[in-house]
Amino acid sequence: MRKSTCLLGALAVLASAPAALADRGSDGHVNIIYWQAPSTMNPYLSGGTKDLEAASLVLEPLARYNEAGDMVPWLAESIPTVENGGVSEDLTTITWKLKEGLLWADGTPVTSEDIIFSWKYCTDPAGGCAQSEKYNDVTSIEALDDRTVKVTFGVAKPFPYGPFVGAQSPILQAAQFADCLGAKAPECTDANFGPIGTGPFRVTDFRPNDVISLEANPNYRDASKPAFATATLKGGGDAMAAGRSVLETGEFDYAWNLQLAPDVIANMAAAGKGETVSAFGTLVERIEVNLTDPDPALGAERSTAKHPHPFLTEKAVRQALSMAIDRELLVEIGYGSAGRPTCNVLPAPEIYKSTANDACLVQDIEGAKKLLDEAGWTVGSDGVREKDGKRLSILYQTSTNAVRQDFQALIKQWWSEIGVETELRNIDASVFFGGDPASPDTFQKLYADLEMFANNFDGTDPESYMANWECKQAPRPETQWQGNNMPRYCSEEYDALVAEMAKTGALEERAKLAKAMNDMLMQEYVLIPLVDRGRVSAKSNTLGGVVLNVWDSELWNVADWYRVK
Repeated sequence: MRKSTCLLGALAVLASAPAALADRGSDGHVNIIYWQAPSTMNPYLSGGTKDLEAASLVLEPLARYNEAGDMVPWLAESIPTVENGGVSEDLTTITWKLKEGLLWADGTPVTSEDIIFSWKYCTDPAGGCAQSEKYNDVTSIEALDDRTVKVTFGVAKPFPYGPFVGAQSPILQAAQFADCLGAKAPECTDANFGPIGTGPFRVTDFRPNDVISLEANPNYRDASKPAFATATLKGGGDAMAAGRSVLETGEFDYAWNLQLAPDVIANMAAAGKGETVSAFGTLVERIEVNLTDPDPALGAERSTAKHPHPFLTEKAVRQALSMAIDRELLVEIGYGSAGRPTCNVLPAPEIYKSTANDACLVQDIEGAKKLLDEAGWTVGSDGVREKDGKRLSILYQTSTNAVRQDFQALIKQWWSEIGVETELRNIDASVFFGGDPASPDTFQKLYADLEMFANNFDGTDPESYMANWECKQAPRPETQWQGNNMPRYCSEEYDALVAEMAKTGALEERAKLAKAMNDMLMQEYVLIPLVDRGRVSAKSNTLGGVVLNVWDSELWNVADWYRVK
């Protein structure tokens, strides 16, 4: 057990963000643009990055990760460890203590009951929570006093920092969400659009898939912050328009996720109004394969485990699709130096990076053809392969974005060369990455054969992230279509590795388990990784205090932003 304390101690490095240079509200207004428009301010009801990050302006966790990936206290006084007594010697409990005097934006005190409620909210069996893996193995949470909670796990947890750490697992106000448990969660529009938080801003108006208006939180714990009295987070449009609004026209102060070709970004930056900020983390552009049947004729049971996919359940088909792709070319046209070809869904930190799948770095059209030939898929008169009355004809969807549509066009061409017919669909990003259980177009529902997107995880430890592909994480009607296991992959062996990692302390052994899970997903080809993407955003020359963070929300230190005079 003692080996695990090295891991716990290493994650408790403290760091301080740069101080704002003005009193609260004295710098006026700040304009932020997320071209993927937020559709909710409740991160428990969406797995979309644009929703998680918008919510982080208002909702906060007990601890989060700084720009170096180190865990830092946020609402909590300190990071609990075995050494300081916050984590029990047997690693089955962790005790968190809130900072003194914390208030919600409405002026009421933040208490232990809010922490306990947040856990109950996400784990209610009648509801669906997009971040439920954060609470794996939690058996109970009890209040020791108004500011202190003890979290108990059913197994020894060498890494007990899943619950309430990072932007994906914030604290909700129990009073506001009391009537929003279980199946009622998506119906609480007022709370989901305007949560009462502890962050530097509070919502004054929320227009889903459009714009969020905010004002400085009068009860924020630092009386001098934020420097900006008001803020606007504008959504919609595209990455091109977002980049221009900061780098060329100066209309906006910060633009998130400039998913644009490198020469396009360079031309914008030449205008001199702003600059890009970039860093590599764990963001991987990938194709996820639907192992279930999305046929509309199946009604409410489409894309559920009740109906296996008619041909994508065949490994040879999935493998051939991967082999046909030229990842080097995708990086060249899409990201340049801000991208790297990858064969892993877990590309970093380095200790977790597998080399077992590197064969995918070399495109192999002829090998893909041979694989399909051997599997009995013969080329028909129209050039599309057939077997047992089934044609290799697929619907391939993603969000609307110039780089992604370029990728789709190239990949469709490569797949046609091996005898696969492909229909392309692109969906507005605000809808695609939204969490509306009534929408047929969300990436969770996956009403297509394949879909392409990118995501990452909070911090540098991948335990919760790799748990995304547990059987229970598959989105389905019973979970309000929440969950992160988009392929609907289900393996007892994989689930056993997740459970083993949860109780393993030695960093080297945790790395072996994480690699084994990555390799299982890669070698089953239920995920087809394409590009290890660097995060690229843009800031105005007049905006100070920005520290790009690829291990948490990009807006993690917005309280420290200020106007450069």
